[in-house]
Amino acid sequence: MKILIVEDEHLIANALKKGLEQEHYTVDLAFDGETGFDLASSGDYDLILLDLMLPKMNGLEICRQLREQQIQTPILMLTAKSQIEDKIKGFNSGADDYLTKPFAFEELLARVRALVRRPQKSASEVITIGDLSLNLSTYEVIRQGKNITLSSKEYSLLECLMRHANKILNKDQLIQHVWSYESDILPNTVEVYIRNLRQKIDEPFKTKLIKTIRGFGYKISE
Repeated sequence: MKILIVEDEHLIANALKKGLEQEHYTVDLAFDGETGFDLASSGDYDLILLDLMLPKMNGLEICRQLREQQIQTPILMLTAKSQIEDKIKGFNSGADDYLTKPFAFEELLARVRALVRRPQKSASEVITIGDLSLNLSTYEVIRQGKNITLSSKEYSLLECLMRHANKILNKDQLIQHVWSYESDILPNTVEVYIRNLRQKIDEPFKTKLIKTIRGFGYKISE
């Protein structure tokens, strides 16, 4: 899962990034509204954490313009303003949820998990492909009753493939979704991680789930 944080307070932004990365999310940061809008309108994000008061372009305007462009990425608005009128403005501009500062990281994490489930229109915490399951809350990966240990990036790559089951994803799409914006990743890096995943997910079992579609990319399917 890939999250964009648009927050001008560097300490808060970096603390959120560190905490979310420990929860296996890929995180990009923007410290002003214009940069945040550019990333949000061009990047492939599962969620945007958006501060209300930002230099260059405020959160309400970012939210409004994204919705006008039919970008429906879930938006969690972060703000020090707790008045009901401010919350109404946020929701009217297209925000999906609202969290008032200061907040506990555990509450933010719960709201993040709730929002990123919505596009799948399911309350399930588990994604299943054949006999392979991935638990979004515990990060457990199980196949045929066997727990499979993955690195953080291997987990993120598998999650991306499973969320797009039966769909071919090329290397650029996987890089954009799994690695942060500032990462210097080569297409061959994706091949390495796919090979590592296959060694853990496929090779010990009879049925191969991760497929290479030559000239196009990769997909996971039964």
